[in-house]
Amino acid sequence: MHTITLLTSPDSPTLAPALVDSLRNAWGGGEALWLSPDEAAEFPVPRMPENFRDVWADLQPLGVDLNMQPRENRRKFMLIADMDSTMIEQECIDELADMAGVGAHVKDVTARAMNGELDFEGALLERVALLKGLDAAVIDQVLAERISVMPGGATLVATMTAAGAHTVLVSGGFTAFTAHVAATLGFDENRANTLLIEDGKLTGDVARPILGREAKVQTLTETAARCGLRLDQVIAVGDGANDLGMLGLAGTGVALHAKPSVAAQCDIRVNHGDLTALLYLQGYSRSEFAG
Repeated sequence: MHTITLLTSPDSPTLAPALVDSLRNAWGGGEALWLSPDEAAEFPVPRMPENFRDVWADLQPLGVDLNMQPRENRRKFMLIADMDSTMIEQECIDELADMAGVGAHVKDVTARAMNGELDFEGALLERVALLKGLDAAVIDQVLAERISVMPGGATLVATMTAAGAHTVLVSGGFTAFTAHVAATLGFDENRANTLLIEDGKLTGDVARPILGREAKVQTLTETAARCGLRLDQVIAVGDGANDLGMLGLAGTGVALHAKPSVAAQCDIRVNHGDLTALLYLQGYSRSEFAG
């Protein structure tokens, strides 16, 4: 058996009962369960519908996310999440670059790297080099003035923590940001790259080894093993090309508002919901949310 989940943005919940019922009837599904009125619902189906992807495409213009996954073992005991454009709404390196006066160029490189058009490590070093000489105090300024958490993020972490899950924030960005974001949202641990600083200024380089795609995979496997968990007991979320390894390895890998080339390689995609979508995908109802 599989579970079909339909959800919309909580800011404009427009999931019509008629839509849910029509799909359930067309696909021979079981009784629908509403996880949140007008926002999220699920129902079981015996097999993957042949026209699933066609229906998915038809629902996207309506602001509805449609996903399917095995019915068993949906609730996970570990969350591993990307940071930039996933748990926060910004790309930290773009914000630092803007303060350094090289924002436009760095933003373009970031977009291309996250879409898989550029080698991640090379793109990171190129962008960080442009920050050489920037006052390190700017990091705190960016955190205070420019960084905002992604909607639903605090609820996601709080709910999974309350259910006994271990939570990890992992980023190809920088520890100066992940430490702050992890503390703000309540993650158990965080990993990222370290910006090198001398005499109060950025040197234009990062400590080695560089944390990229393979390091995220390694973080997932090592942390799951340390926690005594199987990989299918992990849910991962990200948006960029360097997240694809961990998204493919986790039991549930969610492409959240992902770059086109990334979304195309993921079975579970959330384009309209916020981070609470990860709870609905696990079968949580809104009444079970913590925080």
